[in-house]
Amino acid sequence: MIGDLHCHTKLSDSSMGIDDLIVLAQKRGIDTIAITDRDCQAGTVRGKIIGARKGVNVIPGVEISSYDSKRKAYAEIICYLADSPDRLEGLCHRNIAARKRASQMMTLQIARRYPISPELVTKCATGSTAVFEQHIMHALCECGLADKIYGDLYYELFSEESENNVLVTANYPEPSEIVDAIHEAGGIAVLAHPASRNSFELLDELIPSGIDGVEVWHPDNSEEIRKKLLKLVKDNGLLAIGGTEFKGMYSKQAMCVGDVGTPEANIKALLGYKTKIKKKKTAENNKK
Repeated sequence: MIGDLHCHTKLSDSSMGIDDLIVLAQKRGIDTIAITDRDCQAGTVRGKIIGARKGVNVIPGVEISSYDSKRKAYAEIICYLADSPDRLEGLCHRNIAARKRASQMMTLQIARRYPISPELVTKCATGSTAVFEQHIMHALCECGLADKIYGDLYYELFSEESENNVLVTANYPEPSEIVDAIHEAGGIAVLAHPASRNSFELLDELIPSGIDGVEVWHPDNSEEIRKKLLKLVKDNGLLAIGGTEFKGMYSKQAMCVGDVGTPEANIKALLGYKTKIKKKKTAENNKK
């Protein structure tokens, strides 16, 4: 049995609410999921309650945005099982504010080219803590200016390679700062989807900084990349995590909860990780 440890809800950039996500997992026979909304922890408590009713173990998490200034690229770090999640709230709120500013600027640029209004974009983002690219595309689809979220227009507007892109860089912290903040909150830090962001060099740099794991199983990770990451995990004593990065109809490809996931043994390793680290530190201190 596998668990899907990377799922988003309407609170961030998914089209599906918490209740429906958990029912979907239940119907698919997935007994463990993690709710990892972008820069938002609001769904974790509700997820645990609903999950208990439906027989689905919901692991609390949050995917925190960062910007790798060295490579001029975004990177996301997932925090699992924070002992003091409230310590991450300030960071999440600052990231949400940065995303809102960037999204507002992008929306205004697009509204000059196409007959959509910022108000419609906001309506399409109802329930979310911020406006994401998917919400802007949803508004364009509503107006008949695009026939799908991830079509030619999406890549024209939001691809770095496009001469006509409207991208605005959000002011997020460095990845190493995120890892430190997660550890200060008593959480487990895992680098998300390295293939999606081409963040393999970053991963090499984060290992000495104390990153706890990496997302090995992900739709964007080829079999070759998975093998490479599994070797890196083994060589460095890291956790291997997996999930679909489920976003409902806002996913880039048809992908249901549990289509990609974390093997049972790796879920147990995640759940027992902090106890293992504490025992290791205690043993080291006793030797001194």
